[in-house]
Amino acid sequence: MTRALPPRAVRRSLLAAGLLAALAGCSLAPTYRVPETVVPAAYKEVDKMWVQAAPADAQPRGDWWSAYGDRTLGELETRLDQHSPTLAAALARYDMATAYAGQLRAGLFPSLDLGANPQRIRQSNNKPLRGANQPDEYTSNTAGLALDYELDLWGRIRNQVKAGNAQAAASAADLASAKLSLEAELADLYIQARGLDIQARILTDSIGVYRQGLQLTKDRFAGGITSMLDVTRAQAQLSDAQAQASDVAAQRALAEHAIASLVGEPASSFSLPADATPLTVPAIPLGIPSTLLQRRPDIAAAERRTFAANAQIGVARAAFFPSLSLSGQYGWQNMGGGSLLTAGNRFWAVGPLAALNLFDGGLRRAQVREARAAFDEASAQYRSTVLGAFQQVEDNLSLLKNLGQEAEQEQAAADAATQSQTIATNRYREGAVSYLDVVTAQTVVLDAQRMTEAVRTRRLQASVDLIRAVGGGWSTAALAQAAAGGHAPMTAAR
Repeated sequence: MTRALPPRAVRRSLLAAGLLAALAGCSLAPTYRVPETVVPAAYKEVDKMWVQAAPADAQPRGDWWSAYGDRTLGELETRLDQHSPTLAAALARYDMATAYAGQLRAGLFPSLDLGANPQRIRQSNNKPLRGANQPDEYTSNTAGLALDYELDLWGRIRNQVKAGNAQAAASAADLASAKLSLEAELADLYIQARGLDIQARILTDSIGVYRQGLQLTKDRFAGGITSMLDVTRAQAQLSDAQAQASDVAAQRALAEHAIASLVGEPASSFSLPADATPLTVPAIPLGIPSTLLQRRPDIAAAERRTFAANAQIGVARAAFFPSLSLSGQYGWQNMGGGSLLTAGNRFWAVGPLAALNLFDGGLRRAQVREARAAFDEASAQYRSTVLGAFQQVEDNLSLLKNLGQEAEQEQAAADAATQSQTIATNRYREGAVSYLDVVTAQTVVLDAQRMTEAVRTRRLQASVDLIRAVGGGWSTAALAQAAAGGHAPMTAAR
């Protein structure tokens, strides 16, 4: 029969339980706020493209490279996702971060250990305080349970868990960032290789024309119509074009080797067939940069690390307060005779353990200052990442805009140079001009055609960099979802 507690004891018990419950919800971490950053009212390079959106870094990026309409690029991107060792390393780092977060979460629960310790013991004859009737040798069998639980009165463990979860989320964003970066690097190299294939075709066509020109000058020299000077000019022009073709082949080989490493294959066994079909710069829908910029995983990672640093301040501040643990033991012990698991062999112990550091030479204050400095660093890194993101978007918007104009101008120059070459060649056959005029016109054509292709390649690469700068690809559905997210300030979700 249980005796009822007196009213005063009941009140004290309820008061103690309420106090423990209140302390269990205590946290010494400062109230977290996302570091403030200056958000522009609009992008400078393009009108009417700014739509301030809610965070969406977890939004799927999709196969953004499909906007270029190239099957080979799509196949390479798939191989990258499956076989890239760099991506595998980033995935392993994410797995380590989630495992560490799991270790921290275990601190929220009591630990329970089961142990057994059968021993045969021989005591020293000169053991201090040994009784006269104690045997020299005896058996000790012990089996039992041990329970240990730290009461998280000041939120130390909970803040550690918060920091661990935030670091795991940052690692997930790092993984997404590594994936996006590798995909963009592969697309950039592929575009470079395709541009070099087109330049190789231009040089091949020019070399064919130069060979015909060399033969023409040789024939005219043999007929006494022209001098050896024209022959040597034609030969020099042909040799220079062949040297340019060799240089393009070398650059193309390097791009192919780099692609092989990205997709996880040895450069010696990897081959990328030449393809001189021009790629098309994808159209960029209105609202894309500002809406999808908030999906950038590096911004999300920086913000989550700032949150983790804030939680670590609470961990450091909790060290100033006493720690309280509950421990208990229950088991059986005997000297080897009879059954171990009997009532007479039982032992148990239960009780709290409180500890408070009285003097540490300023250690805890220094740890708090360190935690606050780490938070300040993480905040500055977050702001720097955001500013860098805006710069990258502006850079690539500017490149796309100006390179588009340059491409039109270079194409006009190439068309005019082609007409000039035709006129010069016809007039040389008529004997109206020297071969120097032909060589000059042909050189201008080759340079203009190669420059036109180089500008087009740079435009394609700028479009890839813009996709990377805004956090990935886009779709009509993604735009509608992001636009419906409201007008929250720029931040990243945890």
